Amino acid sequence: MVVQLLILAIIGGVIGWITNLLAIKMLFRPFQPISIPLINFKIQGLIPKRKAEIARSIGQTVETELLSIEEIIDKLVKSNNKDEILILLKNKITVIVANHLPSIIPSTFKGMISKYINDVIDEEGDKIITEAIEKMIEKATTSIELSKMIEDKVNEFEMEELERIVVNIAKTELKHIEVLGGILGFIIGIFQGIIILLF
Repeated sequence: MVVQLLILAIIGGVIGWITNLLAIKMLFRPFQPISIPLINFKIQGLIPKRKAEIARSIGQTVETELLSIEEIIDKLVKSNNKDEILILLKNKITVIVANHLPSIIPSTFKGMISKYINDVIDEEGDKIITEAIEKMIEKATTSIELSKMIEDKVNEFEMEELERIVVNIAKTELKHIEVLGGILGFIIGIFQGIIILLF
């Protein structure tokens, strides 16, 4: 009786483990649809089957919930201090005035022109840079679709590579699911054995 109970429990455990193992595999495989002729049914892994929908969802989520074009440009601008940009601009203008104005213009006038331009930059530079940034943001938001870019990248991803990445990241959790299937199957097998042996 104990041997029969143990055999049924082991069979249940093996079935539970194999069932969960197949369920995990079928998240990705088969990559391409396979037709079953007699019942007119197609089998395909869940993720490959809904890849386009998943890609669109990831793109929209990243753009609306995590990161937007405005935030990217804003971060880029903040990482480059406006004062540094203004100093760079002044230096560039000084070089242009010194090297590109005709040599007949006295150096005193060149110095005055350079000083005047630098004074304008000091007064208006911050405003000019802010307006330029706003125009960049406006242009970027209308011409760059971050969600579409992400969607295209996900769609271009090879399923074998995506499967490898997901399995590597969630290796421990997936192994726990397999083991849990075996344990639950074993317990169910014991209950089935008890019911069969009692009746």
